[in-house]
Amino acid sequence: MSFRLSLLHVLSLVFMFFSLSETVEFNYPAVFNFGDSNSDTGGLVAGTAEPLDPPNGQIYFHKPSGRFCDGRLIIDFLMDAMDLPFLNAYLESIGAPTFQRGCNFAAAGSTILPATASSVCPFSYGIQVAQFIRFKARVLDLLSKGRKLDKFIPQEEYFKQGLYMFDIGQNDLAGAFYSKSEDQVVASIPYILFEFETGIKKLYDQGARRFWIHNTGPLGCLPQNIATFGKDTSKLDELGCLSSHNRAAKLFNLQLHALCRKLQGQFSDANVTYTDIFTVKLNLISNYSRYGFEQPRMACCGYGGPPLNYDNRISCGRTKILNGTSVTAKGCDDSTEYISWDGIHYTEAANEHVSSQILTGKYSDPPFADKMPFLLKLKF
Repeated sequence: MSFRLSLLHVLSLVFMFFSLSETVEFNYPAVFNFGDSNSDTGGLVAGTAEPLDPPNGQIYFHKPSGRFCDGRLIIDFLMDAMDLPFLNAYLESIGAPTFQRGCNFAAAGSTILPATASSVCPFSYGIQVAQFIRFKARVLDLLSKGRKLDKFIPQEEYFKQGLYMFDIGQNDLAGAFYSKSEDQVVASIPYILFEFETGIKKLYDQGARRFWIHNTGPLGCLPQNIATFGKDTSKLDELGCLSSHNRAAKLFNLQLHALCRKLQGQFSDANVTYTDIFTVKLNLISNYSRYGFEQPRMACCGYGGPPLNYDNRISCGRTKILNGTSVTAKGCDDSTEYISWDGIHYTEAANEHVSSQILTGKYSDPPFADKMPFLLKLKF
């Protein structure tokens, strides 16, 4: 853990020097986020009353926070780096949340394609975009009536000056493997990305001009997918990850990258930035010990023990009767040693590492130095 903190301190100095040498101010007044559980700060829990039990949230929040993690997500670290508060979920109605500096429409289990009756989450990407459009209309209506709500809602200009972040698509691919062949999953990618493009254009029409798009991670390295589809070890690569799932993720990312470049050409007055999360995460899994981790694929919070500690019949923190015995999916002693939190999501320690790599700018197209406005200020 101390190695990771030292690395982040070094990066802080590098970024500070860079920002001074370039004499450029990097700042956003607000962030509007769309995605799935990788960036959900409470949307699914608020919207569906999905129970989320301890030890979720144990590291930073010291209780479940609506995040499927032991602590903070990548988006939390990025908000910190931009000197902005954590994003509140759009659907959270309790506790009078403030949306002055942005809003989070992400919901765990969401997909880019429209939700179906069997979907885990009803708040698919198109719904999230529609929620944003309603959110903006409601904010503008309230602003027209006076300034008494200024500390709770964004200013009108924030919608054009703000950053629009996206991290979604993982569930479209991973979920499809339960009913489709690899070829069929790959064939569906253009339809998925057409839906994504449609949403981006709707947001552009609403005044969005700064887009930051994460690609999808190495799905084949998630314990959930390995446990479900990797019983035949011939399907696993040298890292013990599912080759089929990672191939599909790579093809999705190639086409997403091409779409981002296309959109940048179409939107001459906008910034469209593509960030390669896949490479960052795969490098972490491949070289886990170099970054201070001990378990690259085993879930910290789960049931079943090594090698994966994952059983799809019981999720993190739950107690169930399995084979006539009451069992609980418990957390590990030290989650900072693990990359996977619950077999599907990453630990806070892993999210912290991924965030530090994103902030170098070298995994983005275009790099931060050229096009990406960003406040390079780490506060981990």
